[in-house]
Amino acid sequence: MDMRRITDQYCVSPQISVEDVEAIKAAGFTTVICNRPDMEVPPSHRADAIRHAVEAAGLTFQELPITHQTMTPDRIAEQAALVDASDGPVLAYCASGTRCSIVWAFGQAGQLSADDILDAVARAGYDLSAMRPTLDAIAQSQR
Repeated sequence: MDMRRITDQYCVSPQISVEDVEAIKAAGFTTVICNRPDMEVPPSHRADAIRHAVEAAGLTFQELPITHQTMTPDRIAEQAALVDASDGPVLAYCASGTRCSIVWAFGQAGQLSADDILDAVARAGYDLSAMRPTLDAIAQSQR
């Protein structure tokens, strides 16, 4: 499994499997957020299968499937609220971890500088530098 730390509270990962749940728990995560729509995966990797394993391990599971078309301000705020409500570190997953990184980045715009946001995701291996204008626009709209 490829867990990538964005902050102490928020990590992202490509698609996880039921077999990964014990490692997720051992790594100290308390919440798992699924940002991957079920239509993208086989039944063995759909949210309900992962939810069952995550909750059986005593962790919290949240489902917020996101596509590039459905990454709206409301969904960005919902993701941030899920992270804020967690009683410990969060692991969010999608196909590659990119969507989870983008939704986090957009949620931080206006709170952190674009440089800090882009540096955090770059340290995790995601180049979102092309999104700087969007981050700046989101920050500007919040002033």
